[in-house]
Amino acid sequence: MTTRRDFLGSLAALSALGPDGRARGYRPGCQTNAWKIDPARFSDLLGVVGKLKELGYEGYETGFRNLQGRFGEAAAARRELEATGLKLLGVHIFLDRYDPATAIAPMSEIRRVADGAAALGAERLILSGGGLLAEGRVNREALQRKAEGLNAAGRYCRSLGLRVAYHNHGPEMSEGGQEIEGLYRLTDPANVEFILDCGWAFRVGVDVPGFFRRHHRRLAGLHLRDFKAGEQVPLGEGGFPIDRLAEVVRAASWGGWLINEEERLSGAKPGESAVAPARATLRRVFGK
Repeated sequence: MTTRRDFLGSLAALSALGPDGRARGYRPGCQTNAWKIDPARFSDLLGVVGKLKELGYEGYETGFRNLQGRFGEAAAARRELEATGLKLLGVHIFLDRYDPATAIAPMSEIRRVADGAAALGAERLILSGGGLLAEGRVNREALQRKAEGLNAAGRYCRSLGLRVAYHNHGPEMSEGGQEIEGLYRLTDPANVEFILDCGWAFRVGVDVPGFFRRHHRRLAGLHLRDFKAGEQVPLGEGGFPIDRLAEVVRAASWGGWLINEEERLSGAKPGESAVAPARATLRRVFGK
């Protein structure tokens, strides 16, 4: 028997299809965090987006702090952003501390940033959160509260024409992925998507191609990064199974964002020196 969740999952899969019923195809995007951007200088962000356009990207993701200074004059800022020719695929809320009840940003902050992101023409709001794993297990009540927080964020954003996507780090994927699997199970596919950070998943031993195969219908995008001897290197220069991932992505006829993320855990900002070879790897492996 088809359940409501199965039906909504099918709708999510259909969202990756064009009006002719064919897969839209994946699109190349990039996180701007490989560059040092002064949030007080909107021109810094515009310069980075211009560079991404030169490198052949179709969209970009950036942290909310790089945009919030223009929320009060969103119409003018949106014109400047759209003039770059790239899609603002996501505005990301990453915090040092999260709401202790939901382990994501407080709902007041989600609403504030969502209002601004929608006015700037963003596709989605991307939420990171605190991990719930403690002593090898995830507290079921805490997991339920986090899922409810994501569902509430999704409903609010949907009212603005935005989508919500949850972005994982390592803890959600650890110990058999107890937390991330629970969030997939407890969130509403009509309102909550996911961004799979393949790099964090890879670092904690997840079979990323296998995870994608199971969950691709809920995935709006993939954060792609690579590691060698524990250090991040440009995509394609480490041990990440990028070719095997590409095989399952193509087999799934998936339509979503392939997002290069070349930030460094050390805080270094390698910019084009890392993003350009990562972009070349996208072209080589995915043909995009």
